[in-house]
This record gives sequence, C-alpha cells and structure tokens, in this order.
Amino acid sequence: METSELMVWSCMLGGLLTLATVALADVLMNRSVASWRGLVFVLMLGSCAMLLTSLPALWFPELSASVLLTLKASMGPLCGALSLIYLGLWLGAAAEDRMVYYSLAWGATVLVGAAVLLAFWALNYEGSNPEQVIKVAAGFSGAAMLLALGASVRAHVLGDELARWMVVACLFLAGMTMGLYTYTLHPTWFGWQGMALTAFCTVGHFLLTTALAVRRNRQNRRLLRLAGLAQGADPATGLPTGSVLLSKVDDTFWRAARQQGQCTVVCLHLHNLYELGESAGHRVDQQILTSITARIRRAVGFRCVVGLYHPRCFVVVISGIKHEELVERTVLRLRMVLSKPLSVVGLDEAFHTFMPRYGMGVVTVRAASADPVAVVDEAERRSWENAGSTPPAPATTF
Repeated sequence: METSELMVWSCMLGGLLTLATVALADVLMNRSVASWRGLVFVLMLGSCAMLLTSLPALWFPELSASVLLTLKASMGPLCGALSLIYLGLWLGAAAEDRMVYYSLAWGATVLVGAAVLLAFWALNYEGSNPEQVIKVAAGFSGAAMLLALGASVRAHVLGDELARWMVVACLFLAGMTMGLYTYTLHPTWFGWQGMALTAFCTVGHFLLTTALAVRRNRQNRRLLRLAGLAQGADPATGLPTGSVLLSKVDDTFWRAARQQGQCTVVCLHLHNLYELGESAGHRVDQQILTSITARIRRAVGFRCVVGLYHPRCFVVVISGIKHEELVERTVLRLRMVLSKPLSVVGLDEAFHTFMPRYGMGVVTVRAASADPVAVVDEAERRSWENAGSTPPAPATTF
C-alpha cells in the first residue's frame, strides 16, 4: 500500500470516527430515539465505507477472503435499506407523501432481501471471479442512491425547503458510492486524487446528513412545543390553557371546598396586546405576554393558579387566604405591577415602550357552592366591561 493511499483512507477514517464520537456524545446527553438513529447511521454506513477501502485487509490480514467478500457484498445494500428508512422518517413521507413512503418502504425491503441473498452467495462462492458479487452489490447500492435522490428531489419540488440540501447530500452519496465500489473493483484506476475525491464525498455526505438531521430534529421539537397548545400549554408563556386550565381551576375549588374556604378568581383582559403590531412587528405580542406573565407571578406568587383563558385574558385563582384584606392586597399588587410600562424589541431591533391597558374582573365565591366555569366566565365578563385604566369592579361574593 502506498503512503498516499494510506494517508487518504486514514484521513477519511478520522473524519468518520469524529462524527461517531459526536453521535455517541449526543446519545449520552439526550438519550432520544433521534440520537440513537444518528449513531446507528454513522456506525453502519461508516463501517460499510471503510470495508470498501484497503484498510481492513491491512488491519486484519488473517481475515478469510470469503468473510471479507461476504461483508463487502451485504453491507452496501443493507446500509442502503437503512438510509431509505431514515430518509422516509426525515421527509415525513408517511404523513405527507404516501407514494414516496411506499417507494422507500418497498425499496428498503428489497434491499434487505438482496443483502441476505448476496451474503449467502458470497459466503458459498467458489468461482474464480468474486468481483461479480461486488458488482451486483454495487448495482443494488446504486439503485438505493437513485431512489433516495428521486425522493429528495420530489420533496424539494413539493416545497420542503431542507430537501434541496438533501439532494446535495445524495450527490455526495453518489460520489461516495461510485468511488468506493470502483476502487474495490479496479484499484489500479485510482490515483491519490481519485481517492481524495472519494474521501471528500464520503465525509461531506456524513457531515451534511448529520447537519440536516439536527436541523429537522430542531424543527420537530419546535412543532412539539407549539403543539403544546393542543395539550393545554401556551407556547409563549408556558401557562395552562383550555381544558387543562379549567381542570386546575376545578382542583383549586375542590381543595378550598374541603377546607370550607373561599376562592377568588381574577381575570385580566389586556386590551391593547396587539397595539404595537404594526410599528414593532407582529411577534412582540409574545414578548409582552411573557413579561406580563412574569409580573403576574411576581405579584401573586407560585401557589396560585395562573393561566390564559384566551390570548388576551389572564386568569388568576387565589385560594387558601381567609382574610379579605390579603386578597385585596394581592389584587393591589397586580394593579401596581401591571400599570408600569415595559420595553420590547421589534423586528427593526429597536426598543418600543408598551403601556398595558387592561380590565380587571374580581369574583370571590364560597368554593363548596360554586361552579368554577361560571365563576371564571363572570370574572371574564367583568374584565371586558372594565376597559383601559378604569378601576376594577368591586369583588363580588356569592
């Protein structure tokens, strides 16, 4: 083996080992299914790439030719099947494109069957031309690459913005596949330049696919966070909403009823939440909601239930306070912290001042004889009626 050849394949091995180490660290830190997928992908496809170089014969001279031929023949189609499965998951083909989903699924199934048959053929091969087995394996691996390229192009045409980069990754995969199989079948055709180009395509494919997987995983995590709306959590503030909020209110009333106590429901309707939308951008409302949430928490503490009844209406449920003066002090603190202006950063990177204008509705009830939903609705109605800086309606007890 020439020094240049050893240097090129060793550099490629170093890049693959670095990526494998990063994938292993991701598994240890996150312990997610996506992290395990990344580790398996790097180990499987990286092992297949190294098998098609001259390093295994150098490292393991005692390895029999039939075993080495079996590994070379079966690993390519098997890694192709794994790549197609992962590509289908990355594209979300099962939900968005059934034709691509079935194409990738059937393609992966055929490749797994081909890998088994090629392994059996190579293990029992007695002919004088073992390159025939490698050629068949190269054909199946090339077919997997073309199928992945077609699925990526279709996803890009249909609007997936990241798919254009997956097309580039598939082109790197094409250079990697053709280069490695050509080197295995005809090593004399390759100078160090051809080997260097093959190694570059290999490491480039792994780097790009890893980056795309990380980017898509971030998108999926963001969608899961936003999907928290359906699960009862506002994405900007983290406050409970909808049925989750009402269940928390109901639990608070139930605990107060067991203690023969009262509950006070305070609704704060922020009338001018979207006032800065035109001048500062339509995302400042999330900053405002987050800041208002922090102010409310600072005023009422962490024992009270705080939620969003709807985007502009905060709900605070105060229980366990037996003296009405303490409730009045809590309401006064709410008015004090909400009456101060706050600064937000607009899309123009400039600071804008937001002065909250809100209405407040306060309803105090005996928890044992009250309907929590009706009490919240009454407090919300009062908050709508009390516009701007008008003092809130007096607390009503019933």
